Amino acid sequence: MTAQSVAQRIGHSFADSRLLKTALTHRSFGTPNNERLEFLGDGVLDCVIAAALFDRHPDLPEGDLSRLRANLVNQNALHQLSIDLKIGEALRLGEGELKSGGALRPSILADALEALFGAVYLDAGFDAARRVIERLYAPLLGSLQPGQFQKDAKTRLQEWLQGRKKSLPRYQLLEATGAAHEQRFEVACHIESPSLRTIGHGSSRRIAEQVAAEKALKELSA
Repeated sequence: MTAQSVAQRIGHSFADSRLLKTALTHRSFGTPNNERLEFLGDGVLDCVIAAALFDRHPDLPEGDLSRLRANLVNQNALHQLSIDLKIGEALRLGEGELKSGGALRPSILADALEALFGAVYLDAGFDAARRVIERLYAPLLGSLQPGQFQKDAKTRLQEWLQGRKKSLPRYQLLEATGAAHEQRFEVACHIESPSLRTIGHGSSRRIAEQVAAEKALKELSA
């Protein structure tokens, strides 16, 4: 995976390819790196998501909007988007980070995606960054329902099944890899009726279970 492939996946053609290169450079690789771009992209992302939620949910009070935004811009959400975009395959990492699995680390991937948002902003302005973010976040924004941000995916899945008098899901740890301080977990969510099995990955078993549950909810809703 090349840097240009990532640019194509996020839907932006960079006039300044140096910005793209820097956004995909971790500090372990050297300087310039993506730390400043990540700071900028974080602010741009917050603004775009806040505006999108403000427009989509005119009846929600400030506190509810804040909680919704927090769920959309947190590390887990950014990490999942980064995996879909295969950003880890294009990251420039120092030798130590490469050996320790830095290309899979949620914090590194989340920061790189925010850095890409910052790079798009510098390359082409706020509207270009907004278009990129809104396109990437469209599935998440479209699936939001009032009140759902108060409950995690496992709780919502359990309630969905209970409401239809179905058996509760069963979660199975498939694999745990990596050193103790940087483990990665793979968990399966099994549902008997309707027959369904989804897989989730995360930096903890809890996160992996939540990801698997969220995938199950999306498939059941579809």
